[in-house]
Amino acid sequence: MRAGGAPGVAAVLTGRALPYARPGARSAIAKHPRGGAVAVGLLGLDGDEQGDPRHHGGPEKAVHLYALDHYPVWRAALSGQPPALAVLAAPGAFGENLAVTGLDEETVCLGDAWRLGTAVLEVSQARQPCWKLDHRFGVPGMARLVQESGRTGWYCRVVVPGEIAADDVPRLERRPQPGWPLARLLRLLYRDTLDRSALAEAAALPELAEGWRRLLARRLERGDVEDWRARLDGR
Repeated sequence: MRAGGAPGVAAVLTGRALPYARPGARSAIAKHPRGGAVAVGLLGLDGDEQGDPRHHGGPEKAVHLYALDHYPVWRAALSGQPPALAVLAAPGAFGENLAVTGLDEETVCLGDAWRLGTAVLEVSQARQPCWKLDHRFGVPGMARLVQESGRTGWYCRVVVPGEIAADDVPRLERRPQPGWPLARLLRLLYRDTLDRSALAEAAALPELAEGWRRLLARRLERGDVEDWRARLDGR
């Protein structure tokens, strides 16, 4: 699905890390809208937390964005799942910090620098869905559905700290990698997984998060794809 209309910020959301789904697990996936301008620094929005710092948060995953334009598609796909529809009733269903309109994985490129309010965010990677989405939506295999759909959302690093508020209008300041929309990166990660030419090109992109560059370099070196089961199924 291609985003339509002018880009906008529909909601700014943060959450506290709480016990989640199974003993010992914590998550801040349940985020809530904030009123007014919210400060954002190198590690993300003021008042936001991560339950699993090993896999979430940090400078390369400081702010998570998700296309609100995807919500109607998900509501149609999950029409027989009342718990999922309840979650999709408001922004924040996917644990995003910024619910945005007019932008999606087809129209946003790796390395894009977007000014939102007084802050500037740079796109560092697409999201790799994890098993916590299954519990969030009450749908077994939801993380895999998100991965296969390409409607994953994306992460940004903060290159200019500032403040962001709902109704801010994102403005593109630079696009160093117009040939790498996030949709292409996602196809490489999950479908054309051993396209050696594309792997080598992507692994050399300086704007790509270091962890992703290492992952792609390992694929090139080993000639195989990493096991996704721990991330998707929680095994």
